[in-house]
Amino acid sequence: MPDTDSNKQSASKTAPAIRAYLGGSFDPVHNGHIQMAMYVYHSLLPIAEQQQRLLHVSLLPNACSPFKTQSTDPAHRLAMLTLAIQNTPLQVSELELWQTPPVYSIDSVRTLRQRYPNDSLIFIMGMDSARGLEKWKDGLQLTDYVHLWVFDRSSNLASNFATNLINSSDVSQKMASTDKDKNQQHLSAQHLNTLSAELPIQLRAQITRTQLDLMQPLNSSSKNITHQGNKPLKSNAQGRIYIDSRSVLAISSTDTRKQLRQQRHKQLPTDDLTVSNKPNNLTHLLNPAVYQYIIAHQLYSAAQFR
Repeated sequence: MPDTDSNKQSASKTAPAIRAYLGGSFDPVHNGHIQMAMYVYHSLLPIAEQQQRLLHVSLLPNACSPFKTQSTDPAHRLAMLTLAIQNTPLQVSELELWQTPPVYSIDSVRTLRQRYPNDSLIFIMGMDSARGLEKWKDGLQLTDYVHLWVFDRSSNLASNFATNLINSSDVSQKMASTDKDKNQQHLSAQHLNTLSAELPIQLRAQITRTQLDLMQPLNSSSKNITHQGNKPLKSNAQGRIYIDSRSVLAISSTDTRKQLRQQRHKQLPTDDLTVSNKPNNLTHLLNPAVYQYIIAHQLYSAAQFR
């Protein structure tokens, strides 16, 4: 997929687009990442079509997380992301990937706002990240530039979803049909209120219950734009925060790396790539092509990420 952010066409020549970004180290990319991004895509697609706007949902890998001391080589992480989004409408943005770390999200959203001043910009994250925004560099200022779409990742209610998904050759179709399932699990209103209370208190007034509020571009008119020296564009309006009530996979890249290291001790020789097609405890975590890439390049050995 082409990098959305490398498109040099002037934003003024096209209708304002809807752009959503899921950031992270993706070390490695797992099915939970893809699930969140696809949920957002299929939620926004009807709105984009109704409003006749382009829709871009991108994975945004970082150079190296400020909270981590090591990351796998960016080229490997990009290759795994490319494999993971095959047969999906998702894209990969390389905005942060090749920058010298540390690279902070606040700098990226400022860049995106400058690059796409009239588009609706959305950052996707888990509640585990959202509740800690006060610890990020200028984390509470993210909504000066983008809207936030927050998922609860504390439940494993979606595990069956991933098990079925991993055996599908058409990820996009499988996710679309699952998303429309009448039996889709939803959090209760009480639980949603509980999640809302987990956000930093400074951001709670910006919570919205409708996705349409996230469609509004923060720089909808020139009078709302301010300039601060050489800093990129910033809007006087604040972004909204939407808490998604759907359950997503409660897995992490850290746990995935741990399982990969454990499996390598009892694995068949790494030159036998058919091992990636055999049942194992990682089938609900990783796309088979990603798993095969990891085995082929001998990533996540016991010597890494100590």
